[in-house]
Amino acid sequence: MAINLQKGQRENLDAPKFTIGLGWDTNSSSTGTDFDLDASLFLLGDNKKIVSDEHFVFYNNLISPDGSVEHTGDNLTGDGDGDDEQVKVDLSKIDAKVAEICIVVTIHEAEARRQNFGQVRNSFIRIFDALTNQEILKYELEEDFSIETAVEFGRIYKREGKWKFEAVGVGMKGGLQDYLNKYQ
Repeated sequence: MAINLQKGQRENLDAPKFTIGLGWDTNSSSTGTDFDLDASLFLLGDNKKIVSDEHFVFYNNLISPDGSVEHTGDNLTGDGDGDDEQVKVDLSKIDAKVAEICIVVTIHEAEARRQNFGQVRNSFIRIFDALTNQEILKYELEEDFSIETAVEFGRIYKREGKWKFEAVGVGMKGGLQDYLNKYQ
């Protein structure tokens, strides 16, 4: 049975292999322009900085150098139920320099399209066993991010040799570039 998390809650990740599912619904009628939300993952060292440029996994760099994190591809519409984007993770392969995986969703061209997360609803992040399709944990973001164009959904981090997940749910106004600046 899946564990439903609240913002800030942390949970042990005992499975070395799992899939991260990210989902959302958009209100494109509010802007007249379709939304394109993108999942990005920052593989960080102990210093909270990206280990290398190749450790930034997103729609233009789908696999980390060690093969431990693989983005399954960009969903340009977000239509339909269930996961809009997925990322496969194998912690048994992860580079020893990686201490944290930060999971961020951004709105592509948000400023030009006049879009923000206030127009996005039913956002969630879940972690599930891809072999059994059994959900391990889920965090449904309930905040109203009325000006933010990027949201850190969650993070996976190593503490005392064990991997954990934290439900973060923190927005940022500047988008993907601000996260890049923060972690480079």
